[in-house]
Amino acid sequence: MERTILNTLRAMDTSDGAGVRLKRALGSTPAVRLDPFLMLDAFSSDNPEDYIAGFPPHPHRGFETVTYLVEGHMRHRDHLGNEGDLKQGGVQWMTAGRGIIHEEMPQQKDGLLRGFQLWINLPAAEKMQPAGYRDVADHEMPRLDLASGGQVKAIAGEVTIAGQTLSAPLKGGKTDPLYLDVILRPDETLTVPVLSGYNAFMYLFEGRVSVAEATLESDHLATFTDGDSVTLVAGKKGARLLLLAGKPLGEPIAQYGPFVMNTQDEINQALRDYRDGTLTAEASRL
Repeated sequence: MERTILNTLRAMDTSDGAGVRLKRALGSTPAVRLDPFLMLDAFSSDNPEDYIAGFPPHPHRGFETVTYLVEGHMRHRDHLGNEGDLKQGGVQWMTAGRGIIHEEMPQQKDGLLRGFQLWINLPAAEKMQPAGYRDVADHEMPRLDLASGGQVKAIAGEVTIAGQTLSAPLKGGKTDPLYLDVILRPDETLTVPVLSGYNAFMYLFEGRVSVAEATLESDHLATFTDGDSVTLVAGKKGARLLLLAGKPLGEPIAQYGPFVMNTQDEINQALRDYRDGTLTAEASRL
């Protein structure tokens, strides 16, 4: 059964970190989430004033972040001693678990910095697991070259398209996320299998694309009805988009800034832990 577009959202201009200008495509309010996805931010600028201050040390608890860098150079450091050198096409997957303090800072003084940060919820039973981190370089992620000149890159999960299986080195746990970067040439058509019962959405950041005759413009996000596939048709100038799907958790969400738990009591505990310096399992090195 083909999925169709259920809702569309225009990405909202905002800022985060130390003043990084970005577009919030998902998660601008608690009502604008798609279980298990909490937030999707897009940043893209060749003006260093929009990004140079970066994201200085800050805490997280209870979810995972996936940062995908399309253009540019950014460094990750955290209290565990991890240091990631994120370059063009690379991705970092961070599990905040019971607590992590990290920073993400641009390693360029000019030029284009372009990428995305996705927040994925953790199930209640895993929210207090030890924090973890992994870097994956661009060349480690599998690609499918399409007959009409487009390309599909698998950032996370596994999918079989036109008889070829793309198995990304990053695999989620209970939420089983699929995360694809899709480039389509003018008028190109692509059908992507998506597991029935999984919530799915796409974020278009170049060109125009249609799904079942409904058209999406650039800088817009679309959620889908249920089904087992999505057929994308690019516009006259082609399209580039992120396509994501994940298994919903169906659990209550309590959020206060960088802490995402299941109850307000757990949020209050996270705040106390942060104030007391016990949010993380070991002392911060930042």
